Amino acid sequence: MKEEKDDVDESAAPLIEHLTELRSRLIRSVVAFALCMIAAFTVATHIFNFLANPIVEILKENGQSPDLIFTGLQQGFMVNIRISLFGGFMVSFPYISFQLWKFVAPGLYKNEKRAFLPFLLASPLLFLLGASFAFYIVMPLAFDFFLGFQQENTDVSDLVGITYLGTINEYLGLTMKFIIAFGLCFQLPVLLTLMGKVGLISSEVLAKSRKYAVVGILVLAAIVTPPDVITQIILFTVVYALYEVSVLLVKWVEKKKEKDFLNEDLNEEDSESSGAKDQ
Repeated sequence: MKEEKDDVDESAAPLIEHLTELRSRLIRSVVAFALCMIAAFTVATHIFNFLANPIVEILKENGQSPDLIFTGLQQGFMVNIRISLFGGFMVSFPYISFQLWKFVAPGLYKNEKRAFLPFLLASPLLFLLGASFAFYIVMPLAFDFFLGFQQENTDVSDLVGITYLGTINEYLGLTMKFIIAFGLCFQLPVLLTLMGKVGLISSEVLAKSRKYAVVGILVLAAIVTPPDVITQIILFTVVYALYEVSVLLVKWVEKKKEKDFLNEDLNEEDSESSGAKDQ
């Protein structure tokens, strides 16, 4: 009975240590997020001015005043809060990922660490690439399309004047939706390559599933983008290209795994033959 109690105590000790370390990592991550959020709030106006640049440039080209409005008394403050939350998470994300890695890494073998580290580095870079693609290419095209539905009321026509009076809350929500959607979609190669590396999916399955991938990407493009054809076509083209890149990456991972297995078999055969000679 005493031996069973000792076994329980020994098994509980590592669990308590892991939970303590997890709590420490979570506290550090929350503190880092809070500090970055406060820092982002102090410059929230500058961040919003930067995010508003695509619509401002198009309005200026159309000869319109580059103004956005807010219709609720508290709306301007809440927009700054949303910006601080979004900016705080973006800035603190690398540190949060590092804390997650430091918690998981001790349980991995050396070769597993080497295998996962490239994916951890590629993920934020691809998110940044997707966000930049959305901000500098997709958003100007989409906003120019939307603003094309304005019409000017003149004395010689019976047209009703339709002018864009965008609210800061609406614009920020649309901009964040673009950035997050494209940033997450650019994670596709990382996700599929990682699944191929651990054996959950193969390049053959991905190649045979192209028609289903096309349908899925079309549905995704219709959900995460505004209802205009131009944006949906751009997102579909980009994500499908990333899908084809993922097929090639998974195929490369499979060949590398086969090569490693062959090298291991050759090393085992050499060790067995050298051991037989020694005998």
